[in-house]
Amino acid sequence: MNDHHRRGRLRTLACGAAVSAIALTAGLSVPAAANDFYAGKQIVFLIGGDAGGGYDLYARALSRHMGRFIPGAPIFVPRNQPGAGSGTAAAYLASVAPKDGTYIGAVFPGVIIGPLLEEKQQGLFDPTKFVYLGSADSGTRVCVTYQNSKIKTFEDAQKNKVIIGASAAGGSTRDYAYLHVNAAGAQFNVVSGYKGTVDIFLAMERGEVDGMCGLDWSSLKSQRPTWVSEKKINILVQNSIDPEPELERMGVPPIWKFVKSEQDRQAVEMVFSQQIFGRPYLAPPGANPAQVKVLRDAFMTTVKDPEFLADAEKSRLDVTASSGERVQGVVEKLYSSSKETVKRAKEIISPPS
Repeated sequence: MNDHHRRGRLRTLACGAAVSAIALTAGLSVPAAANDFYAGKQIVFLIGGDAGGGYDLYARALSRHMGRFIPGAPIFVPRNQPGAGSGTAAAYLASVAPKDGTYIGAVFPGVIIGPLLEEKQQGLFDPTKFVYLGSADSGTRVCVTYQNSKIKTFEDAQKNKVIIGASAAGGSTRDYAYLHVNAAGAQFNVVSGYKGTVDIFLAMERGEVDGMCGLDWSSLKSQRPTWVSEKKINILVQNSIDPEPELERMGVPPIWKFVKSEQDRQAVEMVFSQQIFGRPYLAPPGANPAQVKVLRDAFMTTVKDPEFLADAEKSRLDVTASSGERVQGVVEKLYSSSKETVKRAKEIISPPS
């Protein structure tokens, strides 16, 4: 190296040292790389449902594996925060939780679409502002009755009174029950206020209610597998934009067979759009973009990981994942729906006047 190049290199090193010294003197620090951020940290995973429910099972399965795919290997801490159809957890994420990527949530899809359809949910949070990390499943929902019920088919439910257990407003079990009343002529007497699907299952076994609606097919198979294998339930109808192949083979009719009005079909399709993000995971509004990318990448890697998939299969959890970007786009599209469709959708998930 000649003297000219040596002097140039020394000047460069000296300038770098000077810049570092100035930063330290000023009390500044260079931000840690995203890859180093999670080292030694915990990620609190708020679950907006009761322990033992379908959303809880999915979130805890993710919690057991997702940290392996995040640089720094943070520990996931699942924390149940049920209430208001998981609105309590969503409101906490929107207004209280840190935005640095150390808090994420699992909420019911009804909470995401709720402010669009339920006036009393408006103002608590804006679902379009959440940062979506992905969805573990895009499933089909069903209406079922227990084996002792006289209601064996949806046609029976159109002709006879049926007592249907449901959660609070905003939960799929309540909204979908009324949807079948208003758009398909079911004679459901909806008894709402149950904490979640586990409590409704027990009510069905005790004979307090005939059944429930808006139950995820994957949840039914994971929470009550013998009910399906031993035919302890009657599956009245399947609810999805496209028919579910397994239910088709079982002869379960799609809801579209019973919805006659084109306006109602559009409104029902809008409500069913939430099933594209059947198991949504999200970060608070304004979450740090660097950590969002890490979390989104880790989620998509996890849902393709053989160990996670084996764990999911063992727990009877169906996995049909969607990326955070896709979920974000679906939510934005929902909130750009026409006023007429939104108005009718609000009507069909509400108690008949």
